[in-house]
Amino acid sequence: MDFKPMQYIYQPAANNDAYTLLLLHGTGGDEKDLLPLAPVLAKDFHVLSLRGNVSEHGMPRFFRRLGMGIFDEEDVHFRTHEMVHFIRQLAAEKGFDSNKTVAAGYSNGANIAGAVLMLYPELLAGAVLFRPMQPLQGIEDPFDTSRQQPVFMSSGTQDGTVNAADTEAYATLLSASGFRVSAHHINTGHNLTQQDIDLAASWIKENFK
Repeated sequence: MDFKPMQYIYQPAANNDAYTLLLLHGTGGDEKDLLPLAPVLAKDFHVLSLRGNVSEHGMPRFFRRLGMGIFDEEDVHFRTHEMVHFIRQLAAEKGFDSNKTVAAGYSNGANIAGAVLMLYPELLAGAVLFRPMQPLQGIEDPFDTSRQQPVFMSSGTQDGTVNAADTEAYATLLSASGFRVSAHHINTGHNLTQQDIDLAASWIKENFK
């Protein structure tokens, strides 16, 4: 496959054996967007923040969409493989363990992280999904992971972008696949709030000591 490298920022931790926090921005963001969250979410982790390789009217994204809430699933597959290939290459270059990577993604970034959970269920050590939507449809059978990794999901009860019933079905699918899902419903819209960040920081501290 003709994979392209990704623009990124990498900040190594003092401890080489530390987990890596993988930051994945929302539509229109870039690799700098979520960096301020890193010391709040996981201050002793390596930090790897990526920029999506797709441009939608000049706005970076991790994969194409056909319309609002309608994903180009062929591109979801390709971009997920491309991103995982890049992370594994960079892990070898920088000396971090790709299997000790905890993704933290918002919106489109949460959705590419979710695609990694589906297509590479054993790869990530865990994932924080802020305002996620199920990235791939038509998956009836669980995509089993033997690692039983923890997954944090937070949705907005007033989110006009994401259907609450779909989020519940997505959480159920992840649970059936062996992930330990912690779902939170916050009284807000699609925007990220301090409550999201505080809950996720506590969750990371509890699960990755």
